[in-house]
Amino acid sequence: MALDNLIFAQCILYFLAFVFGFIAVVPLSENTEDFGGKCLLFTRGMWQNENITVSKQRFIVEEWGPESSCSFITFVGIASLILSAVQAWRLLFFLCKGHDDSIFNAFLNLLISSLVVFTVFLSSTIVSVGFNLWCDSITEGGAMPSSCEDLQDTDLELGVDNSAFYDQFAIAQFGLWAAWLTWLGITVMAFLKVYHNYRQEDLLDSLIHEKDLLLSRSSRRTSDLKTGLI
Repeated sequence: MALDNLIFAQCILYFLAFVFGFIAVVPLSENTEDFGGKCLLFTRGMWQNENITVSKQRFIVEEWGPESSCSFITFVGIASLILSAVQAWRLLFFLCKGHDDSIFNAFLNLLISSLVVFTVFLSSTIVSVGFNLWCDSITEGGAMPSSCEDLQDTDLELGVDNSAFYDQFAIAQFGLWAAWLTWLGITVMAFLKVYHNYRQEDLLDSLIHEKDLLLSRSSRRTSDLKTGLI
């Protein structure tokens, strides 16, 4: 019963990881499409006057962020999405059929979960830091009268659709950090399962050892009895 509860808890966590991964991937994909493949993260720029006579300012991008940053976090989000869906379905099947992982598979799941925890944490950090740098650029470190959220309603005239960038990355950050916490829980559960299997294997080895010991003692007593009769 305790093992069934552990499998059920793992199944729930994998389902939550799927949901949070989906929440992160959708806005990231939308932002990539809105910005025409350009990466908003770590983008640097400044506000400049359009000309000497007109005081109207325009945001000029000095350097767009590396596309590899956006590609990496999108890849991690999709990989987490697929892996969590497969694992949730597999554990649900085990729960219905009354099966369980072997010791090797349980250990392999622990290694995979630990790797996913690290990559999702790295992706979440990249998004948070990279987006903060973008917001610092377009608000000039808070010197602008408008906030980063307010500026998504302003056409920055960058040749991209910036009408929803703040909402998109706010949702993506929530999804990624929530997914990281969920995968952290999955990793803890995987460790407990490996530990449970290890203890169970130790108990089985002890029982086999005790059985062999009792059989050897019984054989010795029988042999001694026969010797005494003779």
